[in-house]
Amino acid sequence: MAVDLAHPPHVADLARRTAQFVREVVLPAEERNRSAVPSEALRRELQDAARAAGVFAPHVSAEYGGHGLDMRGRAAVFEEAGYSLLGPLALNIAAPDEGNMHLLEAVATEEQKERYLRPLATGEIRSCFAMTEPAPGAGSDPRALATRAERIDGGWRIQGHKWFITGADGAGFAICMARTSGTPGDAGGATMFLVDADNPGMKIVRHIETLDESLFGGHVEMLFENCEVPDEAVLGAVDQGFQYAQVRLGPARMTHCMRWLGIARHAQDLAVRRAAERELFGSRLGDLGMTQQAIADSEIDIAASRGLILQACWELDQGRSGGQSTAIAKTFCAEAVWRVVDRSLQICGALGVSGDIALSRFLREVRPFRIYDGPSETHRWAIARRTLRRHTTAQAETAAQAQTSAQATAATQADAPAGAPAGAPAQ
Repeated sequence: MAVDLAHPPHVADLARRTAQFVREVVLPAEERNRSAVPSEALRRELQDAARAAGVFAPHVSAEYGGHGLDMRGRAAVFEEAGYSLLGPLALNIAAPDEGNMHLLEAVATEEQKERYLRPLATGEIRSCFAMTEPAPGAGSDPRALATRAERIDGGWRIQGHKWFITGADGAGFAICMARTSGTPGDAGGATMFLVDADNPGMKIVRHIETLDESLFGGHVEMLFENCEVPDEAVLGAVDQGFQYAQVRLGPARMTHCMRWLGIARHAQDLAVRRAAERELFGSRLGDLGMTQQAIADSEIDIAASRGLILQACWELDQGRSGGQSTAIAKTFCAEAVWRVVDRSLQICGALGVSGDIALSRFLREVRPFRIYDGPSETHRWAIARRTLRRHTTAQAETAAQAQTSAQATAATQADAPAGAPAGAPAQ
């Protein structure tokens, strides 16, 4: 059967127009605001421009103003948007909003979609996903969730301490994960709640100073103190929050990979341009063997990342869990993107370290990707467990088949006429 990796015409066209928009509109804006954290005014300006260019919200359905791309379609468009640090913000596909839109479209009631998804999809508001907690609470192991929600008349009261909540400052609402049954460490018992920003029980404590700066709204520490919400604030069903988190998790891992792959491509382009133009030791930098090896290795990392992303996205589009493929893709891409940016900076030398080009900032921005959405070590642990489980299952199936075959042979021999050769069929 032929394998065709080409995108459908409408996807290829949207990716082409996104690439053009990023280069003509977003990159100049990024250059003008290189030393500053993006402002709300800049966010709205870029999103208005993206709407005018017809590239806004490629991931949400047409009902909410988007293009309704599947995961494979998103891979092409998100990569082009990710060529600039501000590209995802401009197209309204930045984390955590993009993952929250995916979750709301899959799980929310019609009333919740109108109240939260529609304004989020149009860029009218932003959001955050409040799960991570200070140690020993939820982090790489979500089952450690310690924030609790207890029933009260007409609703719930949430009590908990959240930490590293991306995009919380200025968000219109939070999706808060809280334990409604069980104890920390239990595999179930979590519920998702929609909490409006003006709820007096949800408070921002501080901005956490971090290596990266491009994720809009920062990384925030926050408290839920006597935070009361009505029954209609429950997203999905009570005690099913961990299952709903899986709806968000696999696709969000992949969209992170798509966006950062765009940055890797941008870094490689900067390095190749420098290698083609810079002369030293009597030749072009790009004619030196070690530089060529670095460029080739980066091309390999970019191509391999794209292939793993497409494989995982295909599985997700088929309705599969994609647990193994998304973990493999996320682990490889997070490390490959770092390698590409690091090599590119090395090729550019002092220019790469300077603020005259974007490589030093790229390096700061991509390093946390090996921690966000699960550190590489956690994914490797999960990948190995699934692989060992598959081996054990295969061994058990082989043993069962051998036992069944032996039993059938014994039964045939028992039914054979007296004096017949061993293994002769019964008459």
